[in-house]
Amino acid sequence: MYRLALRRDFIARHFLIGGDWGPENFPNSHHYVLELQLAGTSLDQHGYLVDLVEVESHLEAVAGYYREKMLNDLPEFAGLNPSIEHFARILCLSFHERLPAANLSEIRVVLWENESAWVSYSIPRQVK
Repeated sequence: MYRLALRRDFIARHFLIGGDWGPENFPNSHHYVLELQLAGTSLDQHGYLVDLVEVESHLEAVAGYYREKMLNDLPEFAGLNPSIEHFARILCLSFHERLPAANLSEIRVVLWENESAWVSYSIPRQVK
């Protein structure tokens, strides 16, 4: 199995809802580190798992969309507590839609909220 990973960092804001989480109930920012991991068992005709330039372009676009935003105000978080778990899933689904490579068997997002807390979410894919 081949696995490729790329990272981008960005700052975004949120506040948690539905419970008493102290300071997290008030608007605050996090310096997120988004790691996109792609896996597959075969390479393309050039010997690559994916086109790295294309993936970097998608990664930058996704990170740029969330950069400096209040997550609570975004439509994809409507009705959701903007937890790191929900955020990792939303990010992973976004990459699943953006990356059409037929040889990818898994897309995984690892999202760091700070130096010690991270969540991952993965989507298995059928290799064509």
